[in-house]
Amino acid sequence: MEAKAIKKFIRSSPRKMRLVIDLIRGKNASEAFSTLHFSTKHAAKDAERVLKSAISNLSNIEDGKSVKNEDVYIKTAFVDCGPIVKRISPAPMGRAYRIRKRSNHLTIVVATKD
Repeated sequence: MEAKAIKKFIRSSPRKMRLVIDLIRGKNASEAFSTLHFSTKHAAKDAERVLKSAISNLSNIEDGKSVKNEDVYIKTAFVDCGPIVKRISPAPMGRAYRIRKRSNHLTIVVATKD
């Protein structure tokens, strides 16, 4: 069985989120939770929430049976670009610099070891 969780419009750049997601891709859930919990990256908090949601979705698919974290592994995890909010900052000599505030969409698919 497999289940998916998606969180959209996360206010960090996709590049920073991919650094965190690359650490947990392919690992089992207990290793991934320990990696995310002790990570110093800000994006790790959002990734941990999405991973918890995916495991919860997996237990709901299996008729409410409790699923052990050791039996679950991260099948796929990827980050897509979200909308970019554009702002303008004043610059010297009448110029204007563009500030691009990026966002991302995070998708995590978990599966049981069968």
